[in-house]
Amino acid sequence: MASTYTGERRTHLEALAELLPDHGLVGRMVGGDDPVLWAWHPRTGRQTIIFATPAYRGWMFLWSPGGQGSAEDLAQTARSLKETLSAENVSGV
Repeated sequence: MASTYTGERRTHLEALAELLPDHGLVGRMVGGDDPVLWAWHPRTGRQTIIFATPAYRGWMFLWSPGGQGSAEDLAQTARSLKETLSAENVSGV
């Protein structure tokens, strides 16, 4: 059974996914009843899974290695994600 947050989680992840192409990234929703966003950089091939979770002050996105962003500032979150997946930030991820 999906949690009570599933619909809201999906909404936040879909909103972020819509911005990814503007930042040179590609994303795809995966996970069915437990949605996550799979994002990758088509040039570098680097990829990660993004989780959305409720936090003290709204919703947060979390991704490896140690990335996070706010659902309140999707553009900044997309920029941070691009930095994580860019060639300039290759650190064995």
